[in-house]
Amino acid sequence: MIVTDRMVFLHLHKSGGTFVNALLMRCIPGARHIGYHLPYRELPSAYRDRPIVGTVRNPWAYYVSWYHFQISRPRPNMLFRICSDNGRADFDETISNLVGLSNSDSRLELLETHLPDTYRNSGLNLTKRCVGELRESGLGFYSFLYERLYAGAHEPVILRQERLRQDLRNALSHLGHLPNSCADRFLDDAPPLNVSRHDLPSHYYHDRLAALVATRDRKVIDRHGYKLSAE
Repeated sequence: MIVTDRMVFLHLHKSGGTFVNALLMRCIPGARHIGYHLPYRELPSAYRDRPIVGTVRNPWAYYVSWYHFQISRPRPNMLFRICSDNGRADFDETISNLVGLSNSDSRLELLETHLPDTYRNSGLNLTKRCVGELRESGLGFYSFLYERLYAGAHEPVILRQERLRQDLRNALSHLGHLPNSCADRFLDDAPPLNVSRHDLPSHYYHDRLAALVATRDRKVIDRHGYKLSAE
């Protein structure tokens, strides 16, 4: 969560937010980091009059990116270990478990034991409270993160990860943060940040898993017009 004098940026997990964070902190005078992956409900009331900006990603692509990021780490996070049976499960089983996590009491209970009572400003930055919210949501995991982040925000400006530079340029121009030579150079020249190496998302899904994501993440898919063939 970053506050400037003209906007608030909410950082949705693995959806281009690291790039936006870097631009704002490097190029926008007075930008302040006030939390990590915090939802709108945690925004101090003093800043609630400012436009909300966030990002979104194709859910099918999110799960591929999340999986490959985790398996590339020396020690994957607890959520991955729970959903992958400590690394023994393949992509299909791991992502099936993650997408359906809200309906798995055993995995939710295990996750809850490893989460803190309060925000730690690292990783996904979830708390024990979030487990109950996920259980009650019935959503796919990415849709849960999306709904949790933006709930209560009035008409947030959502930038699509697959066209992030252009959407971000448009938003910053509309909000009066452009022209800005530093931001313009960053948008033109900065490499993608916090990326994982993987093939096109459609290469990882068979019909059953693709349909599971389509069902459990339907709200995000329909709201932003995503298809499995698109990154």
